[in-house]
Amino acid sequence: MTRNSTLRNAKGWIVGSSLTLLTVAPAMAQEASKKKSALDSYLLDGGPLTIFIVAVGLLSLISLTVFNFMNLTKAKFGPDDLKGALLEHMTSCRVRSAIELSASHPSYLGRMMAYSLPNIDATHPEDLGRDHVEDAIADFSINETRKQMTFINLLSLVAQAAPMLGLFGTVFGMIAAFGTLADNASADPSALAGSISVALLTTMWGLVVAILSLFAYFFFKNRFNSLVADCHGTAENLINASIQTVNADAHLARIPEGIAV
Repeated sequence: MTRNSTLRNAKGWIVGSSLTLLTVAPAMAQEASKKKSALDSYLLDGGPLTIFIVAVGLLSLISLTVFNFMNLTKAKFGPDDLKGALLEHMTSCRVRSAIELSASHPSYLGRMMAYSLPNIDATHPEDLGRDHVEDAIADFSINETRKQMTFINLLSLVAQAAPMLGLFGTVFGMIAAFGTLADNASADPSALAGSISVALLTTMWGLVVAILSLFAYFFFKNRFNSLVADCHGTAENLINASIQTVNADAHLARIPEGIAV
């Protein structure tokens, strides 16, 4: 292929591409105009309250979702390395060592075991005072659940507040629309319908925010309950490990380390 033919082909490609671009550009501009029109119709036309619901509601939803994803992790509740170390201590009846290890760990399981293990009663080797330990675990769980559920419950608050704000905006818009009709009996019905349609936008966006917030609320609530249940199961296994060791043979029925007064 000669240089001239290459240049001719390049020129032809450039001309063809330019014609194609000139043909497609108006359609692309029209499509962009439609998208902008849709934005105006479903958001901006709803007024300040609609923009407030969307901006504040979605911002709150995103912030709480990110926070709960970062907070409700296995590493912050029941990390595997802590479980293994505690099981080793409790199987060997080194209760004091288990308490010290738990107290040094900031996880939910660590704080729970540091709070409950001192209630082990070595004078009852048959169960090591399991009832007192379980009562301490229950007390800890009640107090901790109240703290941990704060940011999860905020999602429920967003889900309840968003549709109420949306309904308020709709009622306010309906009052204005029918007030106009009352002042001018010959008002255009299509204009009245348009005003009502705009008034309903606040309720629509309120419901959108509420539905998303409800999904997030139940997801994180179930995740929290699952993590807590795992920690409680681990605590039960740890207590059982010490009880089994103490009662394995008669000569092993001794006072566990660190419990004697």
